[in-house]
Amino acid sequence: QVQLEESGGGVVQAGGSLKISCAASGRTFSSFAMGWFRQAPGKEREFVAAISWSGSMTYYSDSVKGRFTISRDTAKNTVYLQMSSLKPEDTAVYYCVGGGPPIQVGVRGDEYEYWGQGTQVTVSS
Repeated sequence: QVQLEESGGGVVQAGGSLKISCAASGRTFSSFAMGWFRQAPGKEREFVAAISWSGSMTYYSDSVKGRFTISRDTAKNTVYLQMSSLKPEDTAVYYCVGGGPPIQVGVRGDEYEYWGQGTQVTVSS
């Protein structure tokens, strides 16, 4: 059974930093892209960041570019999202995704086969 388990969410003040993690189990994702999406209350789910299987290619939404950094540890089957200069509008449930495109990165939800349960990130003003 494949599982993606997020951790590290919480409450942080605006301007602060937070790092969330996603550990995959049940299969290896070393050959596939992984990433993060988020969904704020009353809003549609949106793409945040993605990383290729090798880690050599990353892609970010315009809203987080320059503030967030995605990385992965293939040996640990884990992907990370380092979030800095957080804003109240970053408040959302953050979902880890895996099993994405085998070569490039994906920015659409339907490009990923597996989803985590989500971790809440709340940025207070």
